[in-house]
Amino acid sequence: MTPAERRASGSLALIFAARMLGLFLVLPVFALEAARYPGGSDPAWVGMAMGIYGLTQGLLQIPYGLASDRFGRKRVIVLGLLVFAAGSFLAAAAPSLIWLVAGRALQGAGAVSAAVTALLADQTRDSVRTKAMALIGASIGLMFAVSLVIAPVLAAHIGLRGLFTVTGLLALGCIAVVLWWTPPAPAQKNSGPRGSLAEVLNHAPLLRLDVGVFVLHAVQLSMWVALPALLVQSGLSKDRHWQVYLPAVVASVIVMGGMFALERRGYLRAVFLSAIGIVLLVQLGLLAASFHPGLPVLGVLLFFFFCGFNILEATQPSLASRLAPAHSRGAALGVYNTLQSLGLFAGGAVGGALAKNVGWAGLFGVNAVLLLVWLVAAWPMRAPRARHSAEELLADEARAAQG
Repeated sequence: MTPAERRASGSLALIFAARMLGLFLVLPVFALEAARYPGGSDPAWVGMAMGIYGLTQGLLQIPYGLASDRFGRKRVIVLGLLVFAAGSFLAAAAPSLIWLVAGRALQGAGAVSAAVTALLADQTRDSVRTKAMALIGASIGLMFAVSLVIAPVLAAHIGLRGLFTVTGLLALGCIAVVLWWTPPAPAQKNSGPRGSLAEVLNHAPLLRLDVGVFVLHAVQLSMWVALPALLVQSGLSKDRHWQVYLPAVVASVIVMGGMFALERRGYLRAVFLSAIGIVLLVQLGLLAASFHPGLPVLGVLLFFFFCGFNILEATQPSLASRLAPAHSRGAALGVYNTLQSLGLFAGGAVGGALAKNVGWAGLFGVNAVLLLVWLVAAWPMRAPRARHSAEELLADEARAAQG
């Protein structure tokens, strides 16, 4: 990477990491803490308060992505972070569960993921973009593991209100990073084709990635409906779950380093499809382990899950940004992030229903079927040709404009 690419990748990964840490901090303690609010005795409303964030975020990713194509990435990112911070502070001040739902919904309305990934794509070459996206993917997984370690400790001292206040302050800190650390966004041309939602919805390779990110995040969240209970059954108390999560995430990030060498040698498609296969095998392993959960087996399965998940989390947005025409990159990543958010919402809602009605084995079985369908749908994919020079980019844009 060039110094500018390293600066862009580091600053935007930090924005993702800080924002996701703020979100993940509340998850390990949310259900217990929310029960103390007026109206918190209703599990349906507690579930709504947890899931409404993913719904509002999913609905607004496309508008934010289109706006970033037209009005500039940084403006849209700053606006989204301000909305996210406002939602965090509203949740911190919520006097009842209904207001907590409103705060979570406003948090989700700060849907900047598409604009952030589009800005990173603008500022990196195709040949290094997967590595840049990997920093974001790794930061998400690492922040999830870190939140499992520190959230119970922080909640004991500052409560759920304090956690939401910390989340809002992190969002404001991200605005400072955008304004003063992230390199200036490339100048956008006033002439030429504008971003089109219809264009990206008729793009078959992009649609494969959209289906894939929905499945991946639905599987990810539904796993955690059952996984904590399996770890408890294996003999690991709730306050020690981080001892499994954290090593699995850190080790998987180290393994990811080999992915970049394989990509440079032209094996991106093989790596991508293998990662889907790994996550599929993990679901089958969890299905078997659900009958007789053992801690070593669960630890190994989690390690392989994070290996596959982190690879897919890095390669999918990279592929989406490379396949999309530059003038529609925000729109394409808006659709992509919409399906990602809706996958999280579906994973929590449907995963809970499956666990209740067909048990953990049934949940993991459905996950495996979804991943198999994705693997079949992704099989025809071809890795896009890397474009290194401005001339090549302009030529590709001209071909796209001509149909």
